[in-house]
Amino acid sequence: MAERFDVLVQGMSESDASALLLENTLNVQRPADRYFAATRLGLSTTEESLDLLLHAVDKLSTDELYDRITRRKSIEALGRRKDLRAIPTLVGALNCDDTEAVINAINSLVRIGWQPLPDDIDLLLSLLNGEVTQMRAVIQAHTRLTIRNSKSKSVIYALCAHESVLVSGAARAYQARIYGRVDLLDPLVPQLTDLVAGKRRSAVIDLGDAGDDSRLADLVHAPVSMSLRAKSFFDIVDANNSISTSKNHTLLEQLLTDNPQTLNFKADWQCDMDPGEIERNLSHRDEARQYGAALSLMNIDSNTCLEIIESMQERLWSDYVTHYYLTCIIGLRRFHQKSDLVRAALSETTPQYTKSRIAAAWACLELELYDQMDLIYELSNSAFWRPLRWTCQQVMARLIEKQQMNYQV
Repeated sequence: MAERFDVLVQGMSESDASALLLENTLNVQRPADRYFAATRLGLSTTEESLDLLLHAVDKLSTDELYDRITRRKSIEALGRRKDLRAIPTLVGALNCDDTEAVINAINSLVRIGWQPLPDDIDLLLSLLNGEVTQMRAVIQAHTRLTIRNSKSKSVIYALCAHESVLVSGAARAYQARIYGRVDLLDPLVPQLTDLVAGKRRSAVIDLGDAGDDSRLADLVHAPVSMSLRAKSFFDIVDANNSISTSKNHTLLEQLLTDNPQTLNFKADWQCDMDPGEIERNLSHRDEARQYGAALSLMNIDSNTCLEIIESMQERLWSDYVTHYYLTCIIGLRRFHQKSDLVRAALSETTPQYTKSRIAAAWACLELELYDQMDLIYELSNSAFWRPLRWTCQQVMARLIEKQQMNYQV
């Protein structure tokens, strides 16, 4: 479960979660509560909950459906706990026959900051004979744990030519990040505008892992979710300690303001100006199609755009994807008539709407909503998500500057 959905388990107490985790599925009124319980225990800090999660990984079967899913979630929860005592159990889970559990174990070990011994590295390399997603996780672990190993270097280099971009992209990122082979990243740039959404997303992730500062502009212009691009952007600038450079500061602002007019588009993603077509594309699973609809909203005449926003506001404002794009458009087009929606978006604390808070903060700057400065200041200091915190820091500074200029006039 993505961490932004933690709200779904916060109503479950630790004691209830502990009782559900190892219960026989036949005795549970809602079987899904068992794996929700694992996620809930991942949020706990007690010794008892840690021991229970460790026990679940060792004891639960991979044969019964809810046992298997609960075991996977327990492995994932141990990664969130980041307790070094979980490492032996997670390493043991690498030997199981459940691919998803193996991938979760690898990712959890990365989150904990595992320092694998030579035998552990051999075990990881042996997993490269599995499914593509498992192979990708193994290679990503090498990159993110900065594993330097001669056998890994040669084996993973050979995988740069793998037929799956999930494998080859991760392998290229490893060679670039650990051994400086940034030349191997060239095929990832055209992949950022591939017609297949999954290939675009994997390229964004791989460039983030690779840490090559020279690829930031390509990343910024990719028609991929802003939040995914932002994560990779911060990964790259952190690796190079370059976030404060003027060029990267400008690129990051361009990424976070997320104007669809700055993205690289193909004709397949263009959207007609018809309101129904715009609405259908905003609901599409492919982010490039969503951006195509947003681009139409940027280019359509103001009155029609406002009518579309009005219509969608009444019916779809609760949909967090639509919520985000409409908030973006209101700010980018400076629709003062809709400033109430900007205020509402900035105040929205449900995790799924965090992206909308970024769009709302930029809109506050464009619309000069000085009455929101207290909240923006608070978010600039306390927002958990770094892109939101960074955005509010920039917006706050400029609102103060604008306010001072207005006083001088």
